[in-house]
Amino acid sequence: MAAMMLNAMRRCSLRPSWAMRFGACSLSTTTQLQAQVQTKSKKTLARPGVKNIVLVEGVRTPFLLSGTTYADLMPHDLARAALQGLLNRTNLPKDAVDYIIYGTVIQEVKTSNVAREAALGAGFSDKIPAHTVTMACISSNQAMTTGAGLIAAGQCDAIVAGGVEFMSDVPIRHSRKMRKTMLSLSRAKTLGQRLGLIGSIRLAHLTPELPAVAEFSTAETMGHSADRLAAAFGVSRLEQDEFALRSHTLAKKAQDDGLLQDVISFKVPGRDIVSKDNGIRPSSMEQLKKLKPAFIKPHGTVTAANSSFLTDGASAVLIMSEEKALAMGYKPKAYLRDFVYVSQDPKDQLLLGPTYGTPKALERAGLSMSDIDVFEFHEAFAGQIMANLKAMDSDWLPRHTWAGKQRWGLLQWRSSTCGAALCPWVIRSEQLAAGWSPQWPTGCRRRGDSTDWWRRVPPEDRVMPW
Repeated sequence: MAAMMLNAMRRCSLRPSWAMRFGACSLSTTTQLQAQVQTKSKKTLARPGVKNIVLVEGVRTPFLLSGTTYADLMPHDLARAALQGLLNRTNLPKDAVDYIIYGTVIQEVKTSNVAREAALGAGFSDKIPAHTVTMACISSNQAMTTGAGLIAAGQCDAIVAGGVEFMSDVPIRHSRKMRKTMLSLSRAKTLGQRLGLIGSIRLAHLTPELPAVAEFSTAETMGHSADRLAAAFGVSRLEQDEFALRSHTLAKKAQDDGLLQDVISFKVPGRDIVSKDNGIRPSSMEQLKKLKPAFIKPHGTVTAANSSFLTDGASAVLIMSEEKALAMGYKPKAYLRDFVYVSQDPKDQLLLGPTYGTPKALERAGLSMSDIDVFEFHEAFAGQIMANLKAMDSDWLPRHTWAGKQRWGLLQWRSSTCGAALCPWVIRSEQLAAGWSPQWPTGCRRRGDSTDWWRRVPPEDRVMPW
């Protein structure tokens, strides 16, 4: 399953900031096309009778390894911090927001509608509706496109959307038999009934049910699927380690150069102020080679180093109709033009979303490969990204999945990483971009090569394609 957003923008300011997921566990690559680009303006992509929908601003908390500084918090604490950071950065009146939507993968039982709890905690009116969506790793994308749909339908003019994930304290359940016994105990009316139920408890009843990042229908973890996918497309362990090493190295440079301005500082109660992602860990090929396979043992190629880590973090982004944004004095950073969600066989095609979704999004927008300057894919494993690139260059897939269309050709990529994301950037100043998540316009994940992009492109030509 994957989502794709296709966006265009003429001009924007140089203030990089944004928000996303959630769930921060994702790995990315951006491709730099080697073909002549045909520039299109936002007007040529606008749909008759449909409002222009713009991204105004966004922020995120630092993304931290689970079990570290955020360990004693709850998901709504992080989401609340992101919402407050967005308010501070935009000076947005709280009553100007029509709706709040959040995405999350693993829900905290006590705050299942984390959007509502975070909104109230951040000081938004209790009259503003809020709901939470879940769609695996693209839950926050679903939150944002749901908000865009509300604006397009004329229901709202200003939406706050975002994502939160908190892997430090995922729900752990009692066994099914223990749960049944405890529920029966709550209904027992006599002492004898209670003693009988207590006496029926066996040691095996106390075994907990631990959560797993796995598909329910296949019982297979994403890491296992990624390992099989990498093998199917001939992605070697060396290729994956090189990809990850370059990403972390570029991410560290981006962080040191102060490019991650999307990150807001967060005072953790009882602890220090957190202002940086703590998952950027440049290493060496020698060290990476020492790691054992994490999922398929002993011959797999996916390791902890070339995978995304389990992350705690939250984000928030302000999406508006263009008319509303301009009326309030905001300068849009990007225009959201279209999006596509795809779903495939969960056993063998679970992680091929970019390959299936990209051509559909281009077709819907009436665009071709040569129209796009930047392709950005956010996924969880280096092997998965590289397998998708190879899939797009195959002869079989176009014939069987793209209605006989020609293959794309091998795309050249640049990569980097920060926090839980491996994200690449290109050095182009044209106006169109296509990607799985809306991080280009405000730079929530601008890493590595983006340093060069900003340095080499004149200010008057800088474009934040989304």
